[in-house]
Amino acid sequence: MSWSKLKQQLESFLCPALYGRVEYRASSYRYLPDKSGNCYISVDKKNILNMNDRTSSIRWYQTEQEIKNDSDLQIPINHEDIEAVRKDSKGIIPEDRLIIIARSRKISVVAKELLSAQTSLSKSNFIVTATKYLSISIEESLESDDILLNILALVDRRVGKKRMLNMSEKMKLKHPIVQYFYELRRSTL
Repeated sequence: MSWSKLKQQLESFLCPALYGRVEYRASSYRYLPDKSGNCYISVDKKNILNMNDRTSSIRWYQTEQEIKNDSDLQIPINHEDIEAVRKDSKGIIPEDRLIIIARSRKISVVAKELLSAQTSLSKSNFIVTATKYLSISIEESLESDDILLNILALVDRRVGKKRMLNMSEKMKLKHPIVQYFYELRRSTL
């Protein structure tokens, strides 16, 4: 599918309040085959997500330790996480330490997911992911670990107000760029 056709289809699914504010842009180099070009998602004419550049306004993580030490990242811990630690330790760890260990384990898992998700952002991957997005259900896109699928689903008109409000806890575990688009969409409700 050509870029113009793909862009037209993606923009047809945009939420009415975001139409004109969120744009999909791409540049390519016809005479330089080794350059893949860039792909952007811009909000209010400002490039928010540049698929090839780590200098965008959204925080990109380089290592797992950066994620673990980020105080802005809130990881909710539930009873099952604490019970899993208790079971692994055979009940010899004090309660307050169980919470710390459970949080550390969950942060490690989230860190690995965030790093793997952000490593695959490129123009060619955007086109593949956007084409996939057009062929799968909105629920699959929202539940996916793929950053681009999450973003495309969050700005989609098929995601209603009630569903947006109900997914606030899930969004805390997502990449900061996904959280940005979630807040952008919530601001239109």
